[in-house]
Amino acid sequence: MAGITKELAEKIARKLNADIHKGKRHDIAKIFHGGKMVASFGIRRGSRRDQGHNYISGQIFVSQPQAKMLGECPLSRDEWIQILREKGKI
Repeated sequence: MAGITKELAEKIARKLNADIHKGKRHDIAKIFHGGKMVASFGIRRGSRRDQGHNYISGQIFVSQPQAKMLGECPLSRDEWIQILREKGKI
């Protein structure tokens, strides 16, 4: 199973309606629910689009396969919110 690429990381950020904040080396995706930030992760801005972003799954409190499913569409934002509720993160 291939890891999370920059392209997939950007798709995850869009799917979760993240606010993107530009940094020097990374863009920071901040995800809010109910007016509170519930998760954030960095997206490398390097030229290598295949550079790994496998750390994202831990930062959004899901497994690696679930993180990939967010970017590839089988898992919705609402389902992700439910996972966070079940884990006591929100």
